[in-house]
Amino acid sequence: MNIMDFNVKKLAADAGTFLSRAVQFTEEKLGQAEKTELDAHLENLLSKAECTKLWTEKVMKQTEVLLQPNPNARMEEFVYEKLDRKAPSRVNNPELLGQHMIDAGNEFGPGTAYGNALIKCGETQKRIGAADRELIQTAAINFLTPLRNFIEGDYKTITRERKLLQNKRLDLDAAKTRLRKAKVAEARAASEQEVRIAQSEFDRQAEITRLLLEGISSTHAHHLRCLNDFVEAQMTYYAQCYQYMLDLQKQLGSFPSTFLANNNQSTSTCVPSSSNTTTAASSVSVTASLSSLSNVAVPSGFGELKSSSGSRKARVLYDYDAANSTELSLLADEVITVYSIPGMDSDWLMGERGNQKGKVPITYLELLN
Repeated sequence: MNIMDFNVKKLAADAGTFLSRAVQFTEEKLGQAEKTELDAHLENLLSKAECTKLWTEKVMKQTEVLLQPNPNARMEEFVYEKLDRKAPSRVNNPELLGQHMIDAGNEFGPGTAYGNALIKCGETQKRIGAADRELIQTAAINFLTPLRNFIEGDYKTITRERKLLQNKRLDLDAAKTRLRKAKVAEARAASEQEVRIAQSEFDRQAEITRLLLEGISSTHAHHLRCLNDFVEAQMTYYAQCYQYMLDLQKQLGSFPSTFLANNNQSTSTCVPSSSNTTTAASSVSVTASLSSLSNVAVPSGFGELKSSSGSRKARVLYDYDAANSTELSLLADEVITVYSIPGMDSDWLMGERGNQKGKVPITYLELLN
């Protein structure tokens, strides 16, 4: 027998097997043939595997949406991944906002209050952007990759073996059908032998499939560890963002009372002349409330200093840009001498740094012992 004859016979046998399976499958669907049912344990394992695959896909896709909301960017990353190429680095939204704030602050002037605040906010936004980038990278490695490996690896193997089990089951039922239809003793003997072989192959494939499916429990345990890693990555990210914003808030500090007065004045200027007296009264009430709150907020140490004629050392908490020539500009963490003079506003002290002297806001200071 030459190779060509062997190939022809093999193709004929494969065609015959395919036809036999097709006939058996069709007759089962039409209710004209009996079907060998899988045992309940194997059915439960198959159902668990399908459920795991379904929800793993949903969790994975939604996590990708969470980490990268832009669908075009996700598609671009997918294409680069399939081409086995590294996606180009792109500026994320917090980093872009941060750069715009920094550029605006430099344009308005770093020495101005608004420009300085914009620069500080921009630097914080860029730090948040870097933390966001680190979260995406960590989540991709520790969470998304294991989920994707299950979908594209383990579950594909399960699907292949399950399909092979289905074919073995169709072969077994087709052999049983031929045995029932056999009339001659010789034909029955051959059919019985065929059924025994088909049953053995079916049982063997069922065992292989069962062992693979029982590995789903190990998959759940592995995905649980990956989920913990993802939660830790998120916790680190949100803790970093909180700390960055907390530091930014400390840097910006609270607005001095002169800013409040200016804001109130500009607000009242913008009110149309037709405004009724109730609105004006409300503005006065709000201003009075702010003033009373400011007075209450003055620490006792400052109160003692203002009532005495002595001086104290104070540490500057935040940068401050002098609004006019009567004020003294401050730098965070520097130490200056402060004291009070008669008739001075309760929210201010006189500050000295060498030969420089001027008013400084109390809210920017911390008295030293």
